[in-house]
Amino acid sequence: MDSILQSRRECMVTGATDGLHKHHIFFGNPGRRISEENGFWCWLRWDWHNGAEYGVHFNRELDLELKRMCQEVYEQAHSREEFIRLIGKSYL
Repeated sequence: MDSILQSRRECMVTGATDGLHKHHIFFGNPGRRISEENGFWCWLRWDWHNGAEYGVHFNRELDLELKRMCQEVYEQAHSREEFIRLIGKSYL
């Protein structure tokens, strides 16, 4: 499934188009599968993904910001209860 956050292949933080990694917003098991099936992912430049200390896997603030953005977009077409059934909690 396409990302619900992006329509273009570019870093969500910098807008760069090279050195991109696909970041599953809800990672781990079963989060990665749920993210893939529902478009809960975005493109991040390698350093903003897991290549530097400021990357999303080491930066709780950025991680939560992406989770909130994802939930907000999802709830434009679904209920909060549906989101919680998928993810287990609300980030809003």
